This record gives sequence, C-alpha cells and structure tokens, in this order.
Amino acid sequence: MGLSALALEKTPAFPTYPNRMSEADVSAGLVLPYAAVALLGRGGAIATLLIVFMAVTSATSSELIAVSSIFTYDLYRTYFKPNASGKRLIYMSHVIVVAYALFISTFSVGLYYAGISMGYLYLMMGCIISSAVIPATLTLVWSGQNKWAAALSPIFGLAFALIAWLVTASKDCGSLDVACTGSNNPMLAGNVVALLSPLVLIPIFTLIFGMDKYDWKSMMAIRKGDDHDIATTAGTDLEHTADEHVQTTNEFKAEQSKLMRASKISKWTTVAMTLAFLILWPFPMYGSGYVFSKPFFTGWVTVGIIWIFCSLGAVGIFPVFEGRRTLLHTFKAIALDISGKKHPETIHAESVATNEKGPSSTGGTYKQGPAKTVELA
Repeated sequence: MGLSALALEKTPAFPTYPNRMSEADVSAGLVLPYAAVALLGRGGAIATLLIVFMAVTSATSSELIAVSSIFTYDLYRTYFKPNASGKRLIYMSHVIVVAYALFISTFSVGLYYAGISMGYLYLMMGCIISSAVIPATLTLVWSGQNKWAAALSPIFGLAFALIAWLVTASKDCGSLDVACTGSNNPMLAGNVVALLSPLVLIPIFTLIFGMDKYDWKSMMAIRKGDDHDIATTAGTDLEHTADEHVQTTNEFKAEQSKLMRASKISKWTTVAMTLAFLILWPFPMYGSGYVFSKPFFTGWVTVGIIWIFCSLGAVGIFPVFEGRRTLLHTFKAIALDISGKKHPETIHAESVATNEKGPSSTGGTYKQGPAKTVELA
C-alpha cells in the first residue's frame, strides 16, 4: 500500500491532492487509508477500518493472554503460590487481564497527548526490545549460555541503547524533545546498540560466570495447572477427557523426532532468509549505488506481490486446511447444539470414546503433567 500511495499521490482521487502527504500523516499511519480511499473510495475507508479493527483486537488479545500467562504461571505460581489451584490461577489470570488492559489503554492515551506518533513508537520499539534478540536466540540454540548472560544482557543492552539514543539526540539537535529524539540518527544509534551490545555482553558474562551445560530437559518438567476443583464444580471427570491422555514412550520418541526435524528446518531457514534479506539482497544494491530502472522496479513489485500471496497461503490458508477436520467437527457440534439434537457434553464424550478406541502405541509409558502413568500391554 505504500507503493500504491506513492503512485496515486498525484491523482485527484488522493485525499491530500494536490499536496503530498505530510511527515505527520505518514508517521501517524495514514498511508494505508489514503491509498485505500484513492483506490476504492468510501469502500476503501470502510475496508481499512475493518482491517485495522481486526489487527488491533487480535494484537491486543494476544498481548493480554501473553502477559496474563507470564504473570500467572511464571511469577505467581512459581514464586508466590506454587500450590495454587486451577480456580485460583484462573482468577489471577482474569485480574491480570483487566489490570493490564487498563494500563495499556491509559498509557496509549498518554502517548497520544504527548505527541508520540506511530512512527516514533515503531522506531523506539527497536531500542527497547532489540537487546533481547541475541540472548533469546542463544537460549534456544546454544547450551553454553549461562543464566546471568541470558538475564542481564537484555537489561544492560537496554540501558546502553537508551544512553546512545539520548546522547546522539543531544549532540545532533542540542535538545531532547520529541522531534529530535524521533529523528533518524538517534533512533539508528539506539537500535544498533540495542541489537549488537549483547555480542559484547554475553562473552563477558560467560567469562565471569562460566559456561553452562543446559540440556533443556527441565522444559519437560513444566507442569500443568491443577483443574480438578474446576472440574468438580462443573461435574466433569478429568480422567475421561482427551487432555488427560497418557503419552507412551513410543509416542514421546516420535514427538521428539518430529520436533528435532522441525527445529533443524527452522534454524536453517532462519539463517538462509536472514542472509538473503540483510546481506545478499541489499548490500550489493547499496554498494553499487544502483538506481531502479522501470523493468527492475516492475520485477521488484512483482516479487513483492508473489511474496504476499505466499504469506497468505502459509499463514491464512494452510492452517485452515491443516485443521479442516477439527473445524468440521466444531461446526458440526455447533449445528447439533443449536438444533437441539445433541448436547455439547454428549458430543465431547463421543469424541473422547473414539480417541480411546484408536490404536495405541506400545513400549512402556511416559508420564506427562498430572496425568496418571499406566502400563500398556
């Protein structure tokens, strides 16, 4: 849509015609609605509103769930009340959702009245979170990173990034107002320092505290919440639900094999795409000072459109195809419930019974979570 806005900016249908978009409009995120209105008129404005509404609600929902899960399970149950019941954990999760929703809504209003634009936030996010990229990556792919390097590198990286950001702004402009701190050089300095400072910090913490030998086995010891009190209140027997399936040794080994294969694919794909997008593609073009010709620009746009459709297939269409049986079962259950032919509990019981009759793997047992361990013949 950015390219569409540039192409349509000089046409009478564009909202700002005959003027160009101002920097404030671009920073406020108005490129998308302007281009949509120029292309589709009022329908474009309505479509943009729907897209933005769905994106905002989806992102907000994800943030609320993520924050509530972190506070409830990683902090509250781990450090404050390890024996918390399922009902108590759900209560705490609801409290955190409400509290965090009030916080982010209040904070966003404050940012608006302080004159902080969307563009400013986009750039500022790099200064705030980029210092966690390398430590988080090494946590997953390198067993030698110790806990101090993983925990302290992002904190020190954030501090160094903020210092670089503000010092650069002060030297460039002589002031620390919104316009100056949001300009390119200060933001670039802060983002680069945030992203690359862990390359220095992690070796330092490794030398001080030594290398770790983490084997990731503790990940398998993560336990689920105890939902027996909730199940008792609801009149449900957890022993007869699909979630309480006892994983056998063979099933566990098969799952681990699939995960290792997926891990290798994702790692190599990440390395290849990072090299392609950050080095192989932009560096030669920047170093040569190449100016796009019309055929080259046409090819560039074509590749971009193809990439968008590939992303749509991978993110939007394939998950629906992969979960088609579950979706069909869900819609069928909804239809039966609405028509009064079957109650949801009956449908669920039939589904569990079908799963229990399926072929089971042999070769011992593997206990997962609070489920009981049973011997399989």
